[in-house]
Amino acid sequence: MSAITYLFIANVIVWLGLAGYVVFLTGRSKALDRRIRQLEMLGEDNGR
Repeated sequence: MSAITYLFIANVIVWLGLAGYVVFLTGRSKALDRRIRQLEMLGEDNGR
């Protein structure tokens, strides 16, 4: 394979890694939002 082919493959791998990381962060953000809402509801139940 030529150097261009290796460069293209490396580029694809990097972009797939970045996309996967963004998906991971999105999931973590949604989980944190849910947890914050739960804690806010518990705070309201305790008369705060």
